[in-house]
Amino acid sequence: MTDLHIRAVDDDATAEDWRHVHNVIIPTAPLTSEEVRDRVRRNRLEVAYRGDVLVGCSTVRPPTSDEPVATVIARTLAEHRGQGVGEALYTRGTAHARELGAEAIETVVLSCNEDGLRFALAHGFVETERYLLDGDTIPWVTLRLR
Repeated sequence: MTDLHIRAVDDDATAEDWRHVHNVIIPTAPLTSEEVRDRVRRNRLEVAYRGDVLVGCSTVRPPTSDEPVATVIARTLAEHRGQGVGEALYTRGTAHARELGAEAIETVVLSCNEDGLRFALAHGFVETERYLLDGDTIPWVTLRLR
């Protein structure tokens, strides 16, 4: 993992890279460029590259004053899994969430993403909820770090 670098989404190119990873891993809820621009205003979005190759992305939804829970989501493209990318994204995201004052960390995984669920469970998350969004047929799984 020597040439892995992670950077904030801060321009159109990195926003499109983030959107690409999101849409590949979450095909049931593809985002438009405008939706990504909206998310970058509310959340911390990052992209990961190995050299010049896009390998993953992450999202940190900050805690609120009503609920001191942050959501940390690490996504790694399938061909780059098992190489430390998710671990690096998760570690950075969790540290940032704690800096923002999160007292608890959650993540959300599409239930058909077996690798993502395995990763979350292996990192100490426990399932707290399964739900369907309007029009969806594949449930989302919310997990909370113990």
